[in-house]
Amino acid sequence: MANTLINVSNRLPVAIQNGELIKSSGGLVAALEGLPKGDYEQKWIGWPGAEITDQKEQKQIGRKLANEHGCIPVFLGKEEAAGFYEGFSNSSVWPLLHYLPNYLRYEPEWWEDYQKVNQTFADKVLEVAKDGDLVWVHDYQLMLLPALLRAEAPHLRIGFFLHTPFPAPQVFRFHPRCRELVAGMLGANRIGFHAFNYLRHFSGAARRLLRIETELTQVSRDGHTTALGVYPIGINASKFEQTMDSKEFRERRDEFRQAHEGKRLVISVERMDYTKGILHRLEAIDDFLAKWKQIDNIRFIFVSVPSREGIEEYQHLLEEVESRIGQLNGKYATLLNSPIHFIHGSIPFVDLCALYALADVALVTPLIDGMNLVAKEFIACQRENAGLLILSEFAGAAEELFNALFVNPYDSDGVAATLADALGTPIEQRRRGIQAMRERVIRYDAQHWARSFIEDLASDSADFAAEKSNIKEAKNQIKRAIESEEKIALFLDYDGTLREIEVEPSAATPNLAIETLLRQLEQRPNLDITILSGRSESDLAAFFGSFSFRLIAEHGASWRQPGKKSWERPHSNLKYTWKDKLLPILRVYEQTTPGSMVEEKPSAIVWHYRKADEEFGEWKANRLTQELSALAANQPIKVRPGKKMVEVNAAEINKGAAVARVLEKLPDYGIAICAGDDLTDEGMFELTLPRLLTIKVGPGATQARFRIADPAAFRQFLGDLFK
Repeated sequence: MANTLINVSNRLPVAIQNGELIKSSGGLVAALEGLPKGDYEQKWIGWPGAEITDQKEQKQIGRKLANEHGCIPVFLGKEEAAGFYEGFSNSSVWPLLHYLPNYLRYEPEWWEDYQKVNQTFADKVLEVAKDGDLVWVHDYQLMLLPALLRAEAPHLRIGFFLHTPFPAPQVFRFHPRCRELVAGMLGANRIGFHAFNYLRHFSGAARRLLRIETELTQVSRDGHTTALGVYPIGINASKFEQTMDSKEFRERRDEFRQAHEGKRLVISVERMDYTKGILHRLEAIDDFLAKWKQIDNIRFIFVSVPSREGIEEYQHLLEEVESRIGQLNGKYATLLNSPIHFIHGSIPFVDLCALYALADVALVTPLIDGMNLVAKEFIACQRENAGLLILSEFAGAAEELFNALFVNPYDSDGVAATLADALGTPIEQRRRGIQAMRERVIRYDAQHWARSFIEDLASDSADFAAEKSNIKEAKNQIKRAIESEEKIALFLDYDGTLREIEVEPSAATPNLAIETLLRQLEQRPNLDITILSGRSESDLAAFFGSFSFRLIAEHGASWRQPGKKSWERPHSNLKYTWKDKLLPILRVYEQTTPGSMVEEKPSAIVWHYRKADEEFGEWKANRLTQELSALAANQPIKVRPGKKMVEVNAAEINKGAAVARVLEKLPDYGIAICAGDDLTDEGMFELTLPRLLTIKVGPGATQARFRIADPAAFRQFLGDLFK
């Protein structure tokens, strides 16, 4: 039996118009229609595009959609849909995704509508989905949905694809609900983007906004890991090929050729949207026409599809575009030619293919675009002709269409000059550039895009199962030791292991969940517990002074034995004169890195940069580590980079040596468990002692044998074991 793929998008591929069901022909629909029928039973959840309040009518339409199209409608009220779609999605989120914060508008009521609609979608998915199903959520209107589904059905395999750019974290943080939106997306098993830059920006946003540790292609939070991937969407190549093989196409192409005989054709096709750079393009055309000597032989065809006509900014844009085109035609028209033909509306698909096929140049110059399929559509239709593509360097397609002529859409002179050069390029040179791009567009089409994402999402769940079985192996070994009443030695790091990292270290006090867990562990017989940390004696005494645990501070420099109040320093013979030499260096880094600070301990000095800019702090940390490591060659010290810090302490003092020393005093232990989260814990993980289980908490390279996603998952792991 085929697996079930549940697609969830703001709109269904079928819309209700005047009481009739009209099928959409969008790129996403084409991509998913092309999946092999035997692989997945497909269902589609979304809004049908009209307000239907009568419950009887809702049921009738629901049955018809399900039976004829495999669709499940989500019915929304008119005001609710407006606040969710025109309001929150397109007036607040859309502008920031496209680096246009000046268009940002935000109303608290819109946020309420957005939350409510996302919850409505979640309820509908949960009605339909079963364990093992793949749920593929699409685009910025449903950013909260993955986390809502994860909370109610953690065993669902959830994918999310963002069809727009994702901006730099500094831009996205302008949104009042930026943290909730990023957290919502992280409910997915896998998030897909069109381009690597978008992935990198999202990973940075998760790290900066949620203050969590991330790897470039994976983010772990609340016991769940989200994979990130790059999947450039393609076009429905077979549909273009079939259309160009048809008699109707040849007839329309010949009609257009005759209608535009003697003209060089430059075509622009896009939605009427301020991100498409239409006004900037018209400015470039003005510059071009002012210098072009043969006005009668050039014709620009603008096809502008209506978009979001209920939003005020789009209404103003249309008025401005129409006014500007009127001015340019008035300025440059001759008795034989009006240079710009403007069509505000959709045109038949066969006509679009014919225009693409005849055009000498496609002018595709959005200010920024997630992908821009118009560029790929134009290339696909250059089967016989040899038109040139002028493409914005800020479109996602620029990463793939390597032989296009790239321009900065804000540089009108540059665009005009590139257009003039393109029209003067010899046909053989144009043909060589087009062919390689066309082969890529046909090969990596929409179906390839959909299959790639779905296969990786299915693979994620298999990898997740393998990771779970790995942890299960550790859990089984510990359970056997408990059942055999063997003595268990438990070594726990604190920050990043038991407790989530905080920007302000003093804020990372044990919360109720940690205190409850530690009281639970304290009651277990045969359990010898050591908390060892880079923190000071005073911190550990304040946090855990009431517990009967062994406490080891400063990575092993200071010890407090179980049941004791006083601290001992087993390395009291060590000299720390090196601190006086190195402290000035750390002070320089503190001074030149805003948000950083130096902490002095009896046995160590630490440079913290948790409050510094992420990338700048990491760069400075690498520089500091290199500088200190060079000096360490002649000093009895060890440089230990950790999470948001660089620490220098005596080479003899490290967590691995501390663990080994404790276990020497516990000759009858049955099993030992070491858990930590950063490089300062690798000394424990490198030990080659019998029956030692090592657990890395969080992402990153490690020599630990087992891994758990984050502190919350680790606390759950311990709580389940030592009930």
